[in-house]
Amino acid sequence: MQSISRRRFLASAPAAAGALALRKSLHAAEPAEMQNTALKLWYRQPATQWVEALPIGNGRFGAMVFGGGAVSPEPAKGTMADCSDVAVEVDPARETLALNEDTLWSGHPADGNRRNAKEALPGIRKAVLEQQDYHLADKLCHELQGMFGEAYQPAGLLHVDCVHAETVTNYRRELDLDAAMARTNYSAGGVQFVRAVFASAPDQAIVLRLTASSAGALNATLWMDGALMRKVTESAQGAAEGRLLLEGKAASHVPGAGHPDSEKGAVFSDAAGEGMYFAVAVHARSEGGRIHAEAGRLRVEGATVLTVTLTAATGFRGFDHNPDLPLETVKQNATRQLDGAMKSSYDTLLERHQADHRRLFQRVALDLGSGTAATALPTDERLKAFADTPDPSLLALYFQYGRYLLIASSRPGSQPANLQGIWNFQVQPPWSCNWTSNINIEMNYWPAESCNLSDCAEPLFDLVQGLSQTGRRAAEETYGLPGWVSHHNIDIWRTANPVGMGVGQPTWANWQMSGPWLCAHLYEHYLFTGDREFLRTRAYPLMKSSAEFCLAWLIEDGNGHLTTCPSFSTENSFLAPDGKSANTSAGCAMDMALIRELFANCITAAKELGPDAEFAAEFAAKLQAARARLLPYKVGRYGQLQEWSVDFEESEPGQRHMSHMYPLYPGAEITPDLNPELSRAARVSLERRLAHGGAYTGWSRAWAIAFWARLKDGDKAWESLEMLMKHSTNSTLLDTHPAGKGKSIFQIDGNFGATAAMAEMLLQSHAGFIEFLPALPTAWPQGEVKGLRARGALQVDLEWQSGRAVRANLRADSGGLFTLRAPANQRIDHIMGDGNPQLERVNERTVRCTLQPRAAYRVSFA
Repeated sequence: MQSISRRRFLASAPAAAGALALRKSLHAAEPAEMQNTALKLWYRQPATQWVEALPIGNGRFGAMVFGGGAVSPEPAKGTMADCSDVAVEVDPARETLALNEDTLWSGHPADGNRRNAKEALPGIRKAVLEQQDYHLADKLCHELQGMFGEAYQPAGLLHVDCVHAETVTNYRRELDLDAAMARTNYSAGGVQFVRAVFASAPDQAIVLRLTASSAGALNATLWMDGALMRKVTESAQGAAEGRLLLEGKAASHVPGAGHPDSEKGAVFSDAAGEGMYFAVAVHARSEGGRIHAEAGRLRVEGATVLTVTLTAATGFRGFDHNPDLPLETVKQNATRQLDGAMKSSYDTLLERHQADHRRLFQRVALDLGSGTAATALPTDERLKAFADTPDPSLLALYFQYGRYLLIASSRPGSQPANLQGIWNFQVQPPWSCNWTSNINIEMNYWPAESCNLSDCAEPLFDLVQGLSQTGRRAAEETYGLPGWVSHHNIDIWRTANPVGMGVGQPTWANWQMSGPWLCAHLYEHYLFTGDREFLRTRAYPLMKSSAEFCLAWLIEDGNGHLTTCPSFSTENSFLAPDGKSANTSAGCAMDMALIRELFANCITAAKELGPDAEFAAEFAAKLQAARARLLPYKVGRYGQLQEWSVDFEESEPGQRHMSHMYPLYPGAEITPDLNPELSRAARVSLERRLAHGGAYTGWSRAWAIAFWARLKDGDKAWESLEMLMKHSTNSTLLDTHPAGKGKSIFQIDGNFGATAAMAEMLLQSHAGFIEFLPALPTAWPQGEVKGLRARGALQVDLEWQSGRAVRANLRADSGGLFTLRAPANQRIDHIMGDGNPQLERVNERTVRCTLQPRAAYRVSFA
């Protein structure tokens, strides 16, 4: 058995390469209970960077678990640095939890709309539609731009420094997706030490448990710090327990990316409501030994077991209220939560946590086969080996990791998952760690419905509800129009105005179509669940109000069509007639796709609701008339799906955004079955993007996978999955975004987008029928998936062998008439189940049948 002294480890570990070189020295045989790797990420060394730590969360309260190391907090004046810039002193005996609470944001509610903005609108439209002076239009768009939003903030760090023999062996850390628990296990001085930590949603607490295999062998110091910390107080409550309380205050303002003052860093204020107060409460309880408080720290001596429970509270009182709760009230709220959690034993807390998590997580299972020794390797080594030995089982783990991350960062009552889910260590994080709504927040929720986590989408719906209120003000103040509008950046205060402050590029700052895109998620929830009450009370009113804005936003193009102006293909630019780059035009393909989809959904919903939707028929008729006049999709000079209404040349042919492809995915207007010509054009667009270096970010590559799935090309989807794993995934399988100079930034949307895209490869239900294995790659010859969801409130289990479907199990929650399609070169033989459904054969691959509510069926394939 090899071993290594902690002193030698500490000397070499700050460099990631040194730590990796030592991983085999730290590793020997793991305990039997830690051997199963099917649903575990595991490693032979501690994290050497923040982004290598393992994420846990309960939707609201989360932590990155380092598994061994002392971490220095980022200075209050942060920069858009990459996630490796946090200082980590690696030591298996020292644990750090980097904490986040999802309502801890800078700033306060503000009307960010620019005064007199609406006066610029006629000039912009004249410049585009009459003068074709796109540069003048870009300049005038700056007059519409209001204030930037605020930033998500870190809550602090809990440190636990253990004291034991220097020589460490049998080191292993892991994240168990099924148990929703991070563990660290090693031996030192003949004693086995285990640390286990989880974030409980039922008890709204993080619980860390340390155990030693020998009685009295656990000696440690607990302490806290953080970039926003004001002070830490400690108290001893008895011979075997004590408490810490960290108090702090968020920045009053954080200038984000693109802000004129971004280089100046965060602004702090002592004034109430200008930067919210927050508190983290910690309770330590030992079995054996004693705990005593000393200078803001807790000393643990001679214990066998140590249980540490954490809770947190902030001064957030809602998006439309100043965060001016007094510090004493915030501390009392954190302490009250802690007192509640402490009424239960550790075993009870763990049992409740795992039952709650598994209720969601175990709805879906995926097996893509293995057939390789790679499954015996640590996750980081598996990822490295993937380049030479593609490993479908690693992708099955990646898929379930995406579902785990959504459960951990988005729960009913929490804020939605942001650009980094719930995890952030920076005061001035990349893109403010906000909700970027020109794809990123939407991509976060792509897997919610198809991957059987509808519950986890509720925070998104809550955000849209709030955004409709601030968005109504933005529609009136910025454009002088009814309904509600939102743009590309959203913060906790539900910023809806165009940001940019007169310096933002219009292609991102002025894009005003996030409302219709977010409304698509409302309607998709109805299609996947059949929840008519949700449609009536929540979805339709928000959809209708967004459609009112879009209806008023449309203008005549002079050729009998309705168009939008100003219009932007998100974050892309084109070459104007003078050969120079420009942003602003009219009637971009994405605008037309989003408005066409929103109008269609409102029309269908109005018919479904009937008398429940006031004036629904009259409004639907207006939408129908307008929809018929929208600019049609066009095929451009290269045979591509045209991105702009004019066939401009692109300034960036490899742009990571592919917004004109929206009607292919996540929209459903272009399909190979219903629109073969437009599908071919979409394929050309995708091929051109990729040929010019597109999809170079993780989220963009995830989008490409989904496009290939909708084009029914499983091998191309697999090719992009390989690219995702090789170039846009870090050692802990988190998604990455290039940041220049060889650095990368963690951005979680690629994890969610790729998870949803894999589901699309196995099951599709957007084109009026449910298709089994529509994009199965050659690399997945056999496998099984259980629990995927299809539109029509249908749950599907599916098994395949040698590339062919063997059987499917269906559960129809709502019942009704379904159209089912077999994989290519197969046919549905028969369906067995309640009512003995009669098959109406549409063609060789497709059948119709009526399924009963809450009934189960077995589908056999010939």
